[in-house]
Amino acid sequence: MKARLAALFIGSLLAGCSSLPPSAMPARDKVRDFALDARFVLRVSLPDQVPQSSGGRLSWTHKNGDNHVLLSSPLGYGMAEIETTPTLSRLRTADGKTYESPDPDALIEEITGHPLPVTRLTAWLLGRSNGSAQIDSDQRQRPTRLREAGWQIDYAYDDEAPAALPARLTLSRDQEIELRLRIEEWKENP
Repeated sequence: MKARLAALFIGSLLAGCSSLPPSAMPARDKVRDFALDARFVLRVSLPDQVPQSSGGRLSWTHKNGDNHVLLSSPLGYGMAEIETTPTLSRLRTADGKTYESPDPDALIEEITGHPLPVTRLTAWLLGRSNGSAQIDSDQRQRPTRLREAGWQIDYAYDDEAPAALPARLTLSRDQEIELRLRIEEWKENP
Protein backbone atom coordinates (compact mmCIF):
# COMPACT_ATOMS: atom_id res chain seq x y z
CA MET A 1 0.00 0.00 0.00
CA LYS A 2 2.80 2.43 0.89
CA ALA A 3 4.63 1.77 -2.38
CA ARG A 4 1.38 2.36 -4.32
CA LEU A 5 0.80 5.67 -2.52
CA ALA A 6 4.41 6.61 -3.23
CA ALA A 7 3.78 5.82 -6.89
CA LEU A 8 0.66 7.94 -6.94
CA PHE A 9 2.30 10.87 -5.18
CA ILE A 10 5.50 10.87 -7.19
CA GLY A 11 3.60 10.47 -10.42
CA SER A 12 1.58 13.49 -9.60
CA LEU A 13 4.28 15.77 -8.65
CA LEU A 14 6.66 15.74 -11.46
CA ALA A 15 -2.27 20.51 -14.45
CA GLY A 16 -8.74 25.66 -17.21
CA CYS A 17 -6.18 27.05 -19.37
CA SER A 18 -5.77 27.96 -22.98
CA SER A 19 -3.50 25.39 -24.52
CA LEU A 20 -0.61 26.18 -26.79
CA PRO A 21 1.72 24.05 -28.83
CA PRO A 22 5.09 23.73 -27.03
CA SER A 23 6.74 26.12 -29.48
CA ALA A 24 4.18 28.84 -28.58
CA MET A 25 4.86 28.61 -24.86
CA PRO A 26 7.25 31.11 -23.30
CA ALA A 27 10.91 30.16 -23.21
CA ARG A 28 11.68 27.54 -20.56
CA ASP A 29 13.53 30.03 -18.36
CA LYS A 30 10.53 32.43 -18.45
CA VAL A 31 7.90 29.87 -17.36
CA ARG A 32 6.57 30.57 -13.88
CA ASP A 33 2.95 29.35 -13.85
CA PHE A 34 1.90 26.42 -16.01
CA ALA A 35 -0.41 23.49 -16.40
CA LEU A 36 0.28 20.23 -18.14
CA ASP A 37 -1.37 16.97 -19.07
CA ALA A 38 0.77 13.86 -19.13
CA ARG A 39 0.86 10.10 -19.04
CA PHE A 40 3.03 8.43 -16.42
CA VAL A 41 4.53 5.07 -15.63
CA LEU A 42 6.08 4.43 -12.25
CA ARG A 43 8.22 1.47 -11.25
CA VAL A 44 9.19 0.91 -7.61
CA SER A 45 11.74 -1.84 -6.83
CA LEU A 46 12.64 -1.53 -3.17
CA PRO A 47 14.90 -4.05 -1.41
CA ASP A 48 13.04 -6.99 0.12
CA GLN A 49 9.79 -6.02 -1.63
CA VAL A 50 8.04 -7.25 -4.74
CA PRO A 51 8.57 -4.72 -7.58
CA GLN A 52 5.47 -2.68 -8.36
CA SER A 53 4.42 -0.72 -11.41
CA SER A 54 1.56 1.63 -12.02
CA GLY A 55 0.59 4.10 -14.67
CA GLY A 56 -2.05 6.51 -15.71
CA ARG A 57 -2.66 10.13 -16.47
CA LEU A 58 -1.99 13.29 -14.53
CA SER A 59 -3.12 16.87 -14.81
CA TRP A 60 -0.92 19.34 -12.94
CA THR A 61 -1.51 23.06 -12.39
CA HIS A 62 1.27 25.16 -10.85
CA LYS A 63 0.24 28.75 -10.07
CA ASN A 64 1.74 31.29 -7.65
CA GLY A 65 3.67 28.53 -5.88
CA ASP A 66 0.58 26.36 -5.36
CA ASN A 67 0.14 22.97 -7.02
CA HIS A 68 -2.97 20.98 -7.85
CA VAL A 69 -2.49 17.50 -9.27
CA LEU A 70 -5.16 15.04 -10.31
CA LEU A 71 -4.08 11.45 -10.90
CA SER A 72 -6.30 9.12 -12.86
CA SER A 73 -6.16 5.61 -14.22
CA PRO A 74 -5.52 5.04 -17.92
CA LEU A 75 -9.32 4.87 -18.34
CA GLY A 76 -9.81 8.23 -16.63
CA TYR A 77 -11.01 7.16 -13.18
CA GLY A 78 -9.72 9.45 -10.43
CA MET A 79 -7.13 7.81 -8.15
CA ALA A 80 -5.87 10.74 -6.06
CA GLU A 81 -5.89 14.51 -5.80
CA ILE A 82 -2.96 16.43 -4.38
CA GLU A 83 -2.81 20.08 -3.38
CA THR A 84 0.25 21.88 -2.06
CA THR A 85 0.53 25.47 -0.88
CA PRO A 86 3.32 27.15 1.07
CA THR A 87 1.41 26.38 4.31
CA LEU A 88 -0.48 23.09 3.69
CA SER A 89 -0.21 19.92 1.65
CA ARG A 90 -3.21 17.64 1.21
CA LEU A 91 -3.63 14.24 -0.45
CA ARG A 92 -7.11 12.83 -1.06
CA THR A 93 -7.44 9.25 -2.25
CA ALA A 94 -10.21 7.71 -4.34
CA ASP A 95 -11.47 5.86 -1.25
CA GLY A 96 -12.10 9.17 0.54
CA LYS A 97 -9.09 9.28 2.86
CA THR A 98 -7.42 12.66 3.38
CA TYR A 99 -3.88 13.23 4.61
CA GLU A 100 -2.49 16.68 5.53
CA SER A 101 0.82 18.22 6.56
CA PRO A 102 2.41 21.68 6.42
CA ASP A 103 5.40 20.04 4.67
CA PRO A 104 4.86 18.11 1.39
CA ASP A 105 8.10 16.14 1.84
CA ALA A 106 7.02 15.10 5.36
CA LEU A 107 3.54 14.19 4.09
CA ILE A 108 4.86 11.81 1.45
CA GLU A 109 7.31 10.24 3.88
CA GLU A 110 4.47 9.72 6.37
CA ILE A 111 2.23 8.10 3.75
CA THR A 112 4.81 6.02 1.90
CA GLY A 113 7.57 5.50 4.44
CA HIS A 114 10.15 6.91 2.02
CA PRO A 115 11.68 10.40 1.87
CA LEU A 116 10.88 11.83 -1.56
CA PRO A 117 11.83 15.27 -2.96
CA VAL A 118 8.33 16.63 -3.53
CA THR A 119 9.42 20.25 -3.06
CA ARG A 120 12.00 19.94 -5.87
CA LEU A 121 9.74 18.48 -8.57
CA THR A 122 8.48 21.76 -10.07
CA ALA A 123 12.03 23.05 -10.61
CA TRP A 124 13.22 19.69 -11.95
CA LEU A 125 10.33 19.56 -14.42
CA LEU A 126 11.68 22.76 -15.98
CA GLY A 127 15.34 21.71 -15.77
CA ARG A 128 16.15 24.05 -12.92
CA SER A 129 18.20 23.50 -9.81
CA ASN A 130 16.92 24.22 -6.35
CA GLY A 131 20.47 24.38 -5.11
CA SER A 132 23.41 22.18 -5.90
CA ALA A 133 22.30 20.26 -8.99
CA GLN A 134 24.68 19.18 -11.71
CA ILE A 135 23.02 19.93 -15.05
CA ASP A 136 24.22 18.59 -18.42
CA SER A 137 23.04 20.41 -21.54
CA ASP A 138 22.87 19.64 -25.24
CA GLN A 139 24.24 21.79 -28.09
CA ARG A 140 21.16 24.04 -27.86
CA GLN A 141 21.81 24.61 -24.11
CA ARG A 142 18.71 22.61 -23.12
CA PRO A 143 18.97 20.43 -20.02
CA THR A 144 19.50 16.77 -20.91
CA ARG A 145 20.33 15.43 -17.45
CA LEU A 146 20.04 16.87 -13.96
CA ARG A 147 21.48 15.20 -10.86
CA GLU A 148 20.54 16.41 -7.39
CA ALA A 149 19.95 14.88 -3.94
CA GLY A 150 20.54 11.32 -5.22
CA TRP A 151 18.05 11.70 -8.07
CA GLN A 152 18.70 11.76 -11.81
CA ILE A 153 16.32 13.43 -14.26
CA ASP A 154 16.73 12.82 -18.00
CA TYR A 155 15.00 15.11 -20.52
CA ALA A 156 13.89 14.64 -24.13
CA TYR A 157 12.31 17.18 -26.47
CA ASP A 158 9.92 17.07 -29.41
CA ASP A 159 10.89 20.60 -30.48
CA GLU A 160 14.35 21.65 -31.73
CA ALA A 161 14.09 25.18 -30.28
CA PRO A 162 16.76 26.09 -27.69
CA ALA A 163 14.06 27.26 -25.23
CA ALA A 164 11.80 24.20 -25.75
CA LEU A 165 9.98 22.63 -22.85
CA PRO A 166 10.60 18.92 -22.29
CA ALA A 167 8.19 16.38 -23.75
CA ARG A 168 9.56 13.36 -21.88
CA LEU A 169 11.20 13.04 -18.47
CA THR A 170 12.61 10.09 -16.61
CA LEU A 171 13.23 10.57 -12.88
CA SER A 172 15.15 7.82 -11.12
CA ARG A 173 16.89 7.07 -7.86
CA ASP A 174 19.29 4.19 -7.19
CA GLN A 175 17.44 1.78 -9.51
CA GLU A 176 14.70 1.70 -6.85
CA ILE A 177 12.28 4.27 -8.25
CA GLU A 178 11.74 5.25 -11.86
CA LEU A 179 9.05 7.65 -13.03
CA ARG A 180 8.52 8.25 -16.74
CA LEU A 181 6.42 11.21 -17.86
CA ARG A 182 5.17 11.80 -21.38
CA ILE A 183 3.89 15.36 -21.43
CA GLU A 184 1.13 15.65 -24.00
CA GLU A 185 0.28 19.29 -23.51
CA TRP A 186 1.78 22.34 -21.82
CA LYS A 187 -0.51 25.26 -20.99
CA GLU A 188 0.31 28.84 -20.13
CA ASN A 189 -1.41 31.04 -17.52
CA PRO A 190 -3.55 28.42 -15.78
